[in-house]
Amino acid sequence: MHFRDQLSNLKGEQLDLILQTPGGSGEVAQDMVRIIRKKFSRFCVLVPGWAKSAGTIIAMGADEIVMSDESALGPIDAQIARNGNVFSADAFIKGFEKIKAEVATGAPLNKAYIPMLQGISPGDLENAENALGFAKVLVQEWLTNYKFASWNIHRSTGEPVTRTEKEAKALEIANALCAQSERWKRHGRSLMIKDLEDLGLRITNVAENSELDDAFRRYYALQHLTFERTAIYKIFETPDSFVFRSATPAGPGAAPFTSQRDGIPRAANIGVICGRCGSNFSVQANFDPNEPLKAGCIPFPENNAVDCPSCGFRTDLTAIRNNLEAQCKKAIVIAAKGA
Repeated sequence: MHFRDQLSNLKGEQLDLILQTPGGSGEVAQDMVRIIRKKFSRFCVLVPGWAKSAGTIIAMGADEIVMSDESALGPIDAQIARNGNVFSADAFIKGFEKIKAEVATGAPLNKAYIPMLQGISPGDLENAENALGFAKVLVQEWLTNYKFASWNIHRSTGEPVTRTEKEAKALEIANALCAQSERWKRHGRSLMIKDLEDLGLRITNVAENSELDDAFRRYYALQHLTFERTAIYKIFETPDSFVFRSATPAGPGAAPFTSQRDGIPRAANIGVICGRCGSNFSVQANFDPNEPLKAGCIPFPENNAVDCPSCGFRTDLTAIRNNLEAQCKKAIVIAAKGA
């Protein structure tokens, strides 16, 4: 797991996590926060763009959430798969309850409901309820223990804040974030700073710090360009390492093979952009041990990690190696040291 590996190399008691994600698995979000909490005493989430769904769950596990006026979190209602479709667990449950309420009035059952009800089992309902409850329990627990840890005095009255009051407020926020069908209507809806503050969350706005605000905007712009103009779709980055996952287009000519003989690739040239200083350099991956190294190229590293010639920043090439070897159907030849 890249996330765990990179955290293991970080020192200190506090972690700032820059988070940009459309969402994912709630269980993975739980694992990530647990790993962070085990190693660091304080944890801050910075959201330069958006951290939706499971990303919002991660943010709820932080001591502090930092956003800009353009940043957004999102609803955390679980998404469940059924009959090839993915939809909100909250909407599924609320829809079923609506049908039950109509039947309870004594009105005849709408025939349009019959095909749908025939395909619903008690297990489906329990699965939806469990998925929704999972997110609520996590958020209530994390807000109570971390985000509200320093909330000790009521600003309006000056009275002490009790543990029970923290738990009640945390549950109120968790319920609100899960209420897609009643409140947000769409799982992908953007919840900006004002939306979150209206729920009772205190958010740090980078607009109050011009230097941090500028860094936020520049980082988001560079990140957006990386995802838009390259095949990279996932990045794990620390001050000392840069690990990414990329998708290589399928079909002839997709790989950057620069040397071939009788249609068989002999070498590939990999263009690398340093994640720290932005320098461009080339790595040559040979499939033929007799292929000479081109001028200006770095031979493909044995450990799949190449260091920037300009600043020493390390970039992981494992995904690229896997893609190239899959397309070539041959293993990359690693040059002997000193050769």
